[in-house]
Amino acid sequence: MKLKIPRSLWLPLLLMTMLTQAQERYKDSLFSSIRIKTFTYSDTLQLDFYTAKRDTVQNRPLLLLVHGGGFASGKRDNPLEKQFCTQMAYKGYAVASISYRLTRKGKSFGCDCYANEKVSTFRTATEDVVHAVDYLTNKKNELKIDPGKIILVGSSAGAEAVLNSVFMRYHHSFKDLPFPEEKFAAVVAFAGAVLDSDYITKETAVPALLYHGKKDKLVPYKTAPHHYCEPNSEGYLILGGSYTIAKKLALLNTSYILISDIEGNHDWANLPYKRTDEISDFIAKIVLEGSFTQSKIQIAQKQNDAE
Repeated sequence: MKLKIPRSLWLPLLLMTMLTQAQERYKDSLFSSIRIKTFTYSDTLQLDFYTAKRDTVQNRPLLLLVHGGGFASGKRDNPLEKQFCTQMAYKGYAVASISYRLTRKGKSFGCDCYANEKVSTFRTATEDVVHAVDYLTNKKNELKIDPGKIILVGSSAGAEAVLNSVFMRYHHSFKDLPFPEEKFAAVVAFAGAVLDSDYITKETAVPALLYHGKKDKLVPYKTAPHHYCEPNSEGYLILGGSYTIAKKLALLNTSYILISDIEGNHDWANLPYKRTDEISDFIAKIVLEGSFTQSKIQIAQKQNDAE
């Protein structure tokens, strides 16, 4: 017995079918309901794990988000972080937003902060990142995540944390940390820098999506002192910013996209939180599908806002 469909319903059904077929997991929002569960991953440190309620897929890519705040402030569940995690979970990703030790709380992190204290701050944040990763991968079956597809995402101080976690694996100040055996699948950084770009090598290079304002006066866009401190100051410490990281990855034949705002400043620590379609497209194409790209994109955010 054949089911007859009234002609009046043909077009709506056809459009619905086309829309469903056009949607792609990890690029489009396929879910509308999210579950958030909080775990304590190390001592008193917690993380929030976001997942779509009706998602049955196993071995999902995991995004691990590290918030900003100069290693002195910020929270894993601030509005921007929550919105970002929710939007990415709608697309089918497993997402974790972590708290980490705010070792500069009540202290300076500027040019009067000794360089060795800055290095220690970076190391402590990376230690918390790798502990969070270890905790989550030990629960891979319960959380339905793929340990081979972990993408680190960070903003400002969090961007420095994730970039150092990816690229400083063999640096003398980091090499004794319990890094996972597998390299991270990729890194996404909002206005970040790495401690020493010489450690970006064939062994540590991974695809990167980098956002930065060229006029950032806190975290250098190229290679320059942290906070642009003078050479005779206690806090003089050279860092490699997004442009320098992209340049190294280009030489290593590794995919990257560098999006730089010609008039932008440190506001690019927050602006990318709303660019979830762009970020998910990068992950889907470069990390999951294995496409190759090396691209530098210049924009003028203020001009775009005015228009």
